[in-house]
Amino acid sequence: QVQLVESGGGLVQAGGSLRLSCAASRRTFSTYAMAWFRQAPGKEREFVAAIKWRDGSTYYAASVKGRFTITRDNAKNTQYLQMNSLQPEDTAVYYCAANIRPYYSGPYYYTISGEYNYWGQGTQVTVSS
Repeated sequence: QVQLVESGGGLVQAGGSLRLSCAASRRTFSTYAMAWFRQAPGKEREFVAAIKWRDGSTYYAASVKGRFTITRDNAKNTQYLQMNSLQPEDTAVYYCAANIRPYYSGPYYYTISGEYNYWGQGTQVTVSS
């Protein structure tokens, strides 16, 4: 089993920045991809960004493209989400997710929550206007 632990959430004013981190509890060579989703009160959980672990390919939701950057540190088993130009509509609980499956080669539907078999507990991001 692998635990995902998020950190870095908090309260920030509109236009500000935050960086979220998600560390896996142990190293695994079966990590195919990691991602961030978010869920605002009264709304469905939505895809934010994803990164393939081996080649670093990145994917973004249209609403965050150009403002958010997802990166990874393979040696630390950690992914990051740098969030700039935050807006009140970015307020949500942000969840880290991982696709960790031996010999997995896709297809990979990165926006679909069912692609990910490990989830963190979530971290609150609040953007004030």
